[in-house]
Amino acid sequence: MREMPKQTVMAIKSYQNQAQLLVKNYLFADPFIPYTSILGGILACKVAYDLTQLISNFYSKTYPGLTKIQRVEWNNRGISTVHAIFISALSLYLVFWSNLFSDELAGLLVFQSSPLSTFGLGVSVGYFVSDLAMILWLYPSLGGIEYVIHHSLSGIAVAYSMFTGEAQLYTYMVLISEVTTPEINIRWYLDTAGMKRSTAYLINGIVIFLAWLVARVLLFGYMFYHVYLHYTQVIKMHIFGYILVFGVPAVLATMNLMWFGKIIKGVLKTLAKRQ
Repeated sequence: MREMPKQTVMAIKSYQNQAQLLVKNYLFADPFIPYTSILGGILACKVAYDLTQLISNFYSKTYPGLTKIQRVEWNNRGISTVHAIFISALSLYLVFWSNLFSDELAGLLVFQSSPLSTFGLGVSVGYFVSDLAMILWLYPSLGGIEYVIHHSLSGIAVAYSMFTGEAQLYTYMVLISEVTTPEINIRWYLDTAGMKRSTAYLINGIVIFLAWLVARVLLFGYMFYHVYLHYTQVIKMHIFGYILVFGVPAVLATMNLMWFGKIIKGVLKTLAKRQ
């Protein structure tokens, strides 16, 4: 095998070094992280949409037979699945395994942040902006007013936490709830593929019930309890951030309970049909 000329190797290394400096000094420099991460989140949504479309065309027997709007929703759910996996994994790490939000660190917990935590929130802002734009553009095909409210409140709260560095712990606690999104999307995919009576559909329904109970009901209760224990810190936040910490999770928790009631009815209905 012919070796690459030395000058070419040196040129490649030079470009690599320049690229690394660009990323370090500009893309991931603290002042630019919010903006580059939002842009990155929007671009990632576009890539996820196109890849879902490409892969589905080749490997799904159902996809070619869908209507235009069904294909859009199919691809859109690919976006939300990718975002959910990314942000829920990062949220679990930052909240439960890292020491970023530890009470043992100097300074107030509600003001703790890092380049990584800020970057993750920026990616989520990019996702919420992209998804909300699609929902409004095709309204109400991709979701009704409840989705508009959910995405609007989530986007505002996440953006505020990203730009100010306030309450990132509680923002990530709420974002852990995205762990339920892949299961919800799988349910829609199975239903669209005509597999509503399959064992996979039943198992997925049970997983949705358990994941929703933990991530969107119990975890929200734990978050409010945590806020109560650290209220002397929370009250030192800016008034807008203070309102967001209580207002947004309260609205989302109410919506989660309403949806949870529908999930319970759905699971019971599915189980009854199998008896």
